[in-house]
Amino acid sequence: MDRTGVAPTDFSRTSAASGLTSSTLPSLSSGESSVVEKLAEISVKSLSPTVVVRRAGWRSGGIRFQGWLYHATESAQTYVLLIPFLLLAVVPFVIVVFTAFKTPEEIAQGAFSPPEIWRWSNFARAWTQAHFSQYFRSSAIVVVSVVTISTLLSVMSGYAFGRMYFPLSQFLFFVFLLGFIAPQEAYIIPLYHNLRKIGLVDTYWALILPQIGMSVCFGTFWMRGFFATVPRDLVDAARVDGCNSWNTLWRVLLPIARPAILTMVVLFFVWTWNDFLLALVLVSKEELRTLPLGLAFFQGRYARDIPLTSAGATIVALPTIVTYVIFQRQFIRGITAGATQG
Repeated sequence: MDRTGVAPTDFSRTSAASGLTSSTLPSLSSGESSVVEKLAEISVKSLSPTVVVRRAGWRSGGIRFQGWLYHATESAQTYVLLIPFLLLAVVPFVIVVFTAFKTPEEIAQGAFSPPEIWRWSNFARAWTQAHFSQYFRSSAIVVVSVVTISTLLSVMSGYAFGRMYFPLSQFLFFVFLLGFIAPQEAYIIPLYHNLRKIGLVDTYWALILPQIGMSVCFGTFWMRGFFATVPRDLVDAARVDGCNSWNTLWRVLLPIARPAILTMVVLFFVWTWNDFLLALVLVSKEELRTLPLGLAFFQGRYARDIPLTSAGATIVALPTIVTYVIFQRQFIRGITAGATQG
């Protein structure tokens, strides 16, 4: 073993590896021949496995560093773009929550500062004075009915448009698209007159039926996009096993459609819970008001009591936030699955 860490090499192997053999050195003197032998030995040592491994390690380390630097730069750019939007979404809500625990005197000191004392009594006052218990019950009745019925109908209609072929399917699907493309302001007045003729104004059905219609239109579009991307081999295999269309939907396709369905349920819940226009136009009885409508009347009566109205706004927004936090993984998985499959 020499100082370079490489075992000495026999000249017979070095000269053969370098192309120098005894047949190529007959005309050289002894001194010249020794010099050539040394040069051949050095050339083989430079290509020894130890040196090659070291050079390969340096190259792989450089490649890894370049990859890390690229990903770090890309992540930094992503955070730079997303952080301002995150602040725009979170900061107003944080200000409202802080304000709900303050007194009017503390609000004058600054909106961004946390309260000196966390006054939960503001929420108790808002709950009792605004009759939120009654409004919460109305919202729960409407939301549970709309989400349950809309989800069931959307899954079946989306499967029909995505996996079945029947006359006028494209035309009927376009009609469904009009249902969620048209804004509520465009048909709220005809809807009011039609519901009044059949005696449904000032009832829960006046809030439930229109919401079901709008939700099913979007749900059909959503579930059709998912069912259309399901591999045909999976459906054919279910048919070979003896499943009809009904069994194929509920036993084969429904389990793999869980992320898309949960995402749709979250959207239905948020839209129905936050709906304001239908309740404002179609309901006049106080016991039928939903939470967003009740909050609007509450703010009209207590406009000067900012902590109290902030507490009411926090109570109304809290169920949607909790629902999203619980189902956020399924929600994101459903959104990304629809993006990659669509």
